Amino acid sequence: MMRFTQFEDDAVTVARNLLGQRLVRVFDGERLSGTIVEVEAYLGLHDAAAHTFNGRRTARNESMYLPGGHAYVYMIYGIHHCLNVVCGAAGDGTAVLIRALEPLEACETMLRNRVGGRTLRRELKKHDLCSGPGKLTQAMAIDRDFDGESLTDSSRLWIEQEVVSVAHDSIVSSPRIGVDYAGEWAKEPLRFFLRHNVFLSC
Repeated sequence: MMRFTQFEDDAVTVARNLLGQRLVRVFDGERLSGTIVEVEAYLGLHDAAAHTFNGRRTARNESMYLPGGHAYVYMIYGIHHCLNVVCGAAGDGTAVLIRALEPLEACETMLRNRVGGRTLRRELKKHDLCSGPGKLTQAMAIDRDFDGESLTDSSRLWIEQEVVSVAHDSIVSSPRIGVDYAGEWAKEPLRFFLRHNVFLSC
């Protein structure tokens, strides 16, 4: 299957085009994958919710300034990792957060990664495996080691182009989640997801 390579566009275009594509992670020689069903666009230096707002540049967000097609992975709350796809040209500081996946391959391995040897109080259902940015990175064993990874030629993390594209009217937009600090930018409809999908983060 061909790799998705349309990373040079603006963040909104890339975000919408990523829906329906397959995120693939090779873990201990096994393919783990899921269909991308929910994303958020971050528009760079003028977007108050973006890590690169006002040209902010740190060791943490340096990968966000790479050319489109690289991974930007950061940690939140000291425990959860978030996977972003950098887009646009080098220096733009724009990216798309992968918020949720529909698990496809190696679901049992993803379940083991999520549980991590712990006993859950309730059975973890398939629709809970990757229904959030921290959940999907845990399920697919993606951490800061992948920060800056090239998604165009990596042998352990990439996005595959599905043959059938998602219909335009199947995509819903809404404000992003958890960015209340961004003022008016918190209201911008920059979260995109597949209508009626049961694998969404909320």
